Amino acid sequence: MAESDADPAAAAGDDISADDWAAALAEQETSASPDVQPAAFAQLKNESAGAPPGNLDMILDIPVTITVELGRTKIQIRNLLQLAQGSVIELDGMAGEPMTVLVNGCLIAQGEVVVVNEKFGIRLTDIITPEERLRRLNR
Repeated sequence: MAESDADPAAAAGDDISADDWAAALAEQETSASPDVQPAAFAQLKNESAGAPPGNLDMILDIPVTITVELGRTKIQIRNLLQLAQGSVIELDGMAGEPMTVLVNGCLIAQGEVVVVNEKFGIRLTDIITPEERLRRLNR
């Protein structure tokens, strides 16, 4: 499981330039199908247009934790204590399956792993609608 703050470029000594990420994003836009567009974000922006100015701006700088989940498993403590460098832990996720993207523990999207200048990233392939996120919270 890999965790990152919302601003990956903020880390000191980051070898990846903004141009590399911009190129990856431009590639995504040209290869993405129309239904993979970030419609949820556009909808949020449109809904906030009728709100008093500054309401959305208040929360834009709040940091969140993004987690990309490869899979899960349960093991006994005795097996956990036997793990050493080079040990392999079998996960329930299959190779080639979409990765789950969580923000503060809530599912928001699925995506595929990409590599840009030897750094891993994730290209979002499916964004959960706000309605679906609310429905999952109410379970």
